[in-house]
Amino acid sequence: MKTVEQASLGEARGVDAKQQSPSELLAGDVRSYALFLDCDGTLLDIAPTPNEVRVPPGLVELLVRISKGLGGALAVLTGRQLAEIDTLLTPAKLVGAGVHGAELRTVSGGAIARVASTLPNSLVEEVMRRTQKLPGIIAEPKGPGLAVHYRLAPHLKNALETELRGLLTQYADALVLCHGRKLFEIVPAGHSKGTALETIWALPGFSGRRPIMIGDDIGDVPAFLAARRLGGTGLRVAGEQFGHQDVELQSPARVIAWLGYLAERLDG
Repeated sequence: MKTVEQASLGEARGVDAKQQSPSELLAGDVRSYALFLDCDGTLLDIAPTPNEVRVPPGLVELLVRISKGLGGALAVLTGRQLAEIDTLLTPAKLVGAGVHGAELRTVSGGAIARVASTLPNSLVEEVMRRTQKLPGIIAEPKGPGLAVHYRLAPHLKNALETELRGLLTQYADALVLCHGRKLFEIVPAGHSKGTALETIWALPGFSGRRPIMIGDDIGDVPAFLAARRLGGTGLRVAGEQFGHQDVELQSPARVIAWLGYLAERLDG
């Protein structure tokens, strides 16, 4: 089992001196961008439980407007399953990747393809059984992934990590345990938001554009790095992983405001 993070916070903070600010990006050739967006903590404020998040009024319309302005080059890269994102952002069904790259939708409104195997039932059942004994811990099966939230019981973080790492020892390099915002995620090795960004960027309508990734968590770091490798950049959102001194955008509200300015530029 791999016990390292998909990418470190140190890598996320390693922004070189040429990093552009959000305002500088708006002054650039915005029609040449391909926009990649995390969801929770980036577009949506974090809630006590995943089911309690709220979608700000006008957000869906704004995303659709930007997607049209970019010729469809807008994608959501999320730890959630894409079906959940479809519910949150109804009626939009955007291009994107779910479960850290284990699911893909390559055409807006198209079908969701699973590109990684479903987790073993025995593992999911054992995680569910053990977490039920830990008050405040919420286990969330996601097909090819599994999220275990400890936001309601932060004092159990270390014990929970020990339990999960112990369970994963038998899966060698097949599965990875990742940290997130008050959660741990079990995901297939070899898949990340970085691999998802590279796959989507190669699609017609995205290829050749400058990728801009916006995210708030460790799971977004591979996508930041992928965007930079492809000639783009990453904008970090303040939260539990990135401090206010390390980020380009201070909150989901600031992200949405920036997206509003971007939409205006695209309309012009």
